[in-house]
Amino acid sequence: MEALLTIGETARRSGVAASALRFYEERGLITAQRAGSGHRRFPRAVLRRLAFIVFAQRIGLSLEEIGAELAKLPSERVPTGRDWSRLSGKWAGRIDQRIAELQRLKVGLTSCIGCGCLSLEHCQLVNAGDRAGRIGPGPLLWVGGRRKR
Repeated sequence: MEALLTIGETARRSGVAASALRFYEERGLITAQRAGSGHRRFPRAVLRRLAFIVFAQRIGLSLEEIGAELAKLPSERVPTGRDWSRLSGKWAGRIDQRIAELQRLKVGLTSCIGCGCLSLEHCQLVNAGDRAGRIGPGPLLWVGGRRKR
C-alpha cells in the first residue's frame, strides 16, 4: 500500500498552499482520501499532478483547460512518464505564443513606459480616439491583439 501524505506534507512537498490544495480538490483537479478523522490524505502521485497544474498555470492555461487536460490521463492507474509527455507535448505552440507576448511586453516596458514621451502618434499608453476600443477589450495594444468585437 502506498504511503499517503497529509495536507501539510503535500503543501510542503509541492510548494502549493494548503488552501490551494483544498481549492483544487473542490474543482476536481486532484483527489484525496479521508482518514477516519476526516483529514485529507493524498497519494504521492498527486505531487506530479500539482507540478503539472502549477506549470500549466504559468504558461497561461485556465483551470478549466487544466482540468480538461488532466481528464485525459488514465484513472485506473498512476500516469506514467509517457502519459505526461503525451499530454504536455502539444503545448509548444502555446508556449511560443506566451514567449512572444512576454517579449512584446518587455519592449513596451523599456521603449514606451520608460520613455515618458506620451507621443500621440506612437505611444501605446495614449490610445487617441479610443482606437483600441474598436478592436476589443483589454490591453490589446500592449499584447498585440487584433480581435474584432
